[in-house]
Amino acid sequence: MPKYLVIVESPAKAKTNKKFLGKNYEVIASNGHVRDLPKSTLGIDLENDFEPKYITIRGKGEVLATLRKAVKKADKVYLATDPDREGEAISWHLYHALKLENKNCSRITFNEITKNAVKDSIKHAREIDMNLVDAQQARRVLDRIVGYQISPILWAKIKRGLSAGRVQSVALRLICDREEEISLFIPQEYWSLDALLDMKGSKKPLVAKFTGTKDKKLEIHSKEELDRILNDLNGKDFKVDSVKVTERLKKNPLPFTTSTLQQDASSKLNFPTQKTMRIAQQLYEGIDIKGKGTVGLITYLRTDSTRISEEADTNAKEYIAKTYGEAYVGNGNISKKNDKKVQDAHEAIRPTYMENSPASIKDQLSRDQFRLYQLIWNRFIASRMAPAKYENTSVKISAGEYRFSASASKIVFDGYLSVYNINNEKSEGNVMLKSIDEDTQLSLNDFESKQHFTQPPAHYTEASLVKTLEELGIGRPSTYAPTISTIVARRYVVKEKKNLYVTELGEAVNSMMKKAFSSIVDVNFTAMMEGLLDMVEEGKVHWKSIIENFYPDFNIAVKNAEKELEKVDIADEVTDVICDQCGRNMVVKYGPYGKFLACPGFPECRNTKPHFEKVGVPCPICGGEVVLKKTKKGRKYYGCENNPECDFISWQKPSTVKCERCGSYMIEKGKKLVCSNKECGYVCNRPDEEEVSKEVSAK
Repeated sequence: MPKYLVIVESPAKAKTNKKFLGKNYEVIASNGHVRDLPKSTLGIDLENDFEPKYITIRGKGEVLATLRKAVKKADKVYLATDPDREGEAISWHLYHALKLENKNCSRITFNEITKNAVKDSIKHAREIDMNLVDAQQARRVLDRIVGYQISPILWAKIKRGLSAGRVQSVALRLICDREEEISLFIPQEYWSLDALLDMKGSKKPLVAKFTGTKDKKLEIHSKEELDRILNDLNGKDFKVDSVKVTERLKKNPLPFTTSTLQQDASSKLNFPTQKTMRIAQQLYEGIDIKGKGTVGLITYLRTDSTRISEEADTNAKEYIAKTYGEAYVGNGNISKKNDKKVQDAHEAIRPTYMENSPASIKDQLSRDQFRLYQLIWNRFIASRMAPAKYENTSVKISAGEYRFSASASKIVFDGYLSVYNINNEKSEGNVMLKSIDEDTQLSLNDFESKQHFTQPPAHYTEASLVKTLEELGIGRPSTYAPTISTIVARRYVVKEKKNLYVTELGEAVNSMMKKAFSSIVDVNFTAMMEGLLDMVEEGKVHWKSIIENFYPDFNIAVKNAEKELEKVDIADEVTDVICDQCGRNMVVKYGPYGKFLACPGFPECRNTKPHFEKVGVPCPICGGEVVLKKTKKGRKYYGCENNPECDFISWQKPSTVKCERCGSYMIEKGKKLVCSNKECGYVCNRPDEEEVSKEVSAK
């Protein structure tokens, strides 16, 4: 009998695949990559057509020895690594490391680890796709050149141990740009106005919202505008102009891609992107299910396609008809329109077997595995179901020259919402609208008005950053989680309650990258590079031509940056703080968490202290110096030097100017000053620095 060897990436996948293949098949894991570029050197021959120099990864000697013994015994070898660029490259490296050139060897791929998929892949074995390999090589070489040639400049300018990356630097810039946008945001005042209207036979008043005049919509920007409108409405009759009842369909969601899975897992389960991918990998590779052995529960987790196979679509619709009824079955196999950024290499993320409902296998899963699997299951089922139907009632009401509106929304058919309710949607609005018509008599009960202020853009979260990266065409499904993990691990950004905040270290790195390597951190340039990598995968562009076109300008930028940075004075900043151990003036140093004070007598004197930068503003509470501080996670804030005796704290820089309305201290927002009292909201222009100096001196 012939002997076949199947090489997969992980032991879990090996165990799952072994179950589907007969006794003539041996399945062994390579445990990921076996060859890579060396860590100690660039590993790319810049003088010889950018040829990469691959070496065996340290610690993989035993794995390769085991694989070589198995190869000798096998009549045929199947390389069954993951179905993407990275997986194709691993197969290519295995091919060369195991010297399979003269061996009967084929490449197989499967989008799901099921009996049918694995056996079908054997029937459709093929050669290694060098276009996929070259696309991965191009990315690896680009990232290596950028990282290994910029990082030493960061070490010289800021501190050792920092890194730059082609995608991570753009992600950092996005976060820094958002922080700047937030810090410069000026809140705008506006008011809402509701009319509480009594109807005959109704105990509760009808709430109608002010919309404007007959000809145009109006926004109320101040209390003065509100008072003028209320004065105009004095004594006016409220009449029903029109009642409109419409039916609206709310379409079901598409099945998960990598990006949307990470976003939903973050918002619904509070999972970081890295955790989502780790658990999804476990579900894909296989879970030991009682009575069934090791079973792969979901399809491949790295995808940007929403396509679903006809078989999976049919099975899902049969399940829906049986479980919920024929009315809940959706029409057609919906998928996102083709996008030039979508590789569509394989299906969306979905369950592999419809009989493995989350409830039926809950006891075999960990809590987090169950929660993520249930999320994937519900999303897939919802994507095959009928839309939800709403009955919307809209009432237009007039009062003199002004117009008000009241609305209500009622679910008449829940459709996919019975499985997957994204925003906990339900019937809402004025329940009494069902009995209203154009002859209904209305009388004014009262007005309700409320002051509001516009809000700045939200800080990025992992989920919103992934969404932005995907929309801009930066990175690919396999890169989102590692990119975010890297900038957090380097302490360029910190996470607080899901939000990502840039640290002082991150600001310094971003500032230098924008100044010296503007193209590397340019969103459009990075997206263009991703497009070129896709063209390599399609066989339209040779991978080395991308490097050849990129490197000359990049090399010039590196050399220019080295010259400019050598001229920068990076001498330690001497402070007036005296070392209490040896009497020297302490100096400012940079560490992993930003600035700190150190004795210049190191190593004889190793005394250090926290560094608090004075901002030249007296504390609004006690009159002491306001200093710039950081939380334990590195987020900047302003506090009093007399803490803990004085508890003053502000996330924005305070000003010496007092609010003309309420007397609270003002905070700086670009060229404006905004009252720190949110209920006041007073805004004025910042005075000249000379005026501020005079005011401080007078005090």
